[in-house]
Amino acid sequence: MSVFSLLRARTPADFADWFEPGGAYLLRVAEGMGLHTGDLSGVIDEAETAMRADRTGADVAPAVNRLIAADLYADAAFGLPFLEWTPVWYELPLTLPTAYADWRLRRVADQYAAAIDYLSVPRFSRPQDVVSRGAPAVESVSSFADRFAFADAILHLEWFDYVATEAGIDVPPGLIEEARSQTVGYYVGELEMNDLDPSVRRLQYLLFTDDEWVRAVDEAYGLGSSLFSVWERVCRRERDRFGGV
Repeated sequence: MSVFSLLRARTPADFADWFEPGGAYLLRVAEGMGLHTGDLSGVIDEAETAMRADRTGADVAPAVNRLIAADLYADAAFGLPFLEWTPVWYELPLTLPTAYADWRLRRVADQYAAAIDYLSVPRFSRPQDVVSRGAPAVESVSSFADRFAFADAILHLEWFDYVATEAGIDVPPGLIEEARSQTVGYYVGELEMNDLDPSVRRLQYLLFTDDEWVRAVDEAYGLGSSLFSVWERVCRRERDRFGGV
């Protein structure tokens, strides 16, 4: 897996191509759900420009510092919890490189977070945090692709809630709570697709456009990674399911 080549990235400029599709993803989901985004588009553009120029801290506007730090902290917090949802044969060989890449992301995020008063640090769900019928819900999901999709459906919901909130977007807490509950119900087989609230289906459809993020990062860093290829295929499959009639 040539994802290891990503571990050479160290500076803000190195991670600008990582941040760019994340900013676009945040804006796409927020606008797709009809949430008020204010000047988020402009902040994202400023953030990308600052990163490419290796500008941090006092050289960057507070809103830009906050967005970059939140995005990178969220990405750093995503990897290891995600792997815990997957089979051991998949998790083990990827744990160390994922942990190292997460550390690199946090090091860059720290440079932007240091210039703002306060920024919460995200914590995303492990399998034991999502329970159905008294046991981890993922135990009710058999195939690798479905477990992978279930993990992404929960974690990208939490990612969006965290990053959007830190970026100043008013995310309705009821929407997140209902989406989480119905998403779990769907993946453990208690709910059919047509049972889901239209707003939940719409949100998950938009969130599963993270296949575009995966493809953009894979291409930008020339990874040719089988890990990213699997991720992209599963996300595209789920996006089609949630977007279907």
